[in-house]
This record gives sequence, structure tokens and C-alpha cells, in this order.
Amino acid sequence: MEKNEVLVKIGIKIRELREARNLSLQDLSDKCDFEKPNLIRIEKGRTNLTIGTLLKIALVLNVRLAELVDVE
Repeated sequence: MEKNEVLVKIGIKIRELREARNLSLQDLSDKCDFEKPNLIRIEKGRTNLTIGTLLKIALVLNVRLAELVDVE
């Protein structure tokens, strides 16, 4: 699996988890202290995420970090 494909799959997973918790893009970006456009890029797989960014998202979504990156 290529890097871009992994990033897209992680983004999809983040969006699914966010929507399952009835959080808007603005809600999640506020809770993670991100700008909304940055979260949009993350969910579309258009940016390379750091572990710190993934950890913030995982904590806000109340999931294990491993759940966000388990995309195979």
C-alpha cells in the first residue's frame, strides 16, 4: 500500500469516527486546537500527519491511537 493511500484511509477513518460522535468539522478542529482547513486536509488524506497530531485526534475522539492507523 502506498503512502498516499494510507493517508486517505486514515482520513476516512477519522471522518467516520467524528461523524459517529456527531461532531462537526468545526467541533473537532476546535477541540484539537487545529484550524478547520487543516482538519479538512487531514480527512481528505492531503497531509502527512505527525504522531502528535494523530494523538490529539485520538484523545478527542476517545479511541486508541492504534485504531486510527489500523487501515489494512
